[in-house]
Amino acid sequence: MAAKKVNKSDEPRIKARLDKWLWAARLYKTRAIAKQAVEGGKVYCEGLRAKPSKEIEEGMKLELRTKFDEKAIIVKALSEKRLGAPEAKLLYEETPESVSSRARLAEQRKAQPKYWPIPTKPTKKQRRILNRFKQREAR
Repeated sequence: MAAKKVNKSDEPRIKARLDKWLWAARLYKTRAIAKQAVEGGKVYCEGLRAKPSKEIEEGMKLELRTKFDEKAIIVKALSEKRLGAPEAKLLYEETPESVSSRARLAEQRKAQPKYWPIPTKPTKKQRRILNRFKQREAR
């Protein structure tokens, strides 16, 4: 009998569900929130909108939005178990462009005033000025 050759391409590739992996990598707090984010179009896999059951592999590029940030990450390892934070960070790598753009946007947010004054009812003087201005426009 001849021995069967085993090629690397014959070996099954390890895959994981997208929503489980996002939860295991601690990118979302719960699996339900990860599923909602994927269904809501906040997660793109290889540039295309994905479903929660999408099978991901090592080396895939994911783009995800959370609150103010947009991250572009590359999957380095797969896991369906939720790991501690130090181990979870080893599952992915954020692209340098993503890191720089997030830092730039964070600086812009910090430059915004923290307190926006609430518009109040105009005083009698301000009302007169507004009325004069409106009467000029009417002419």
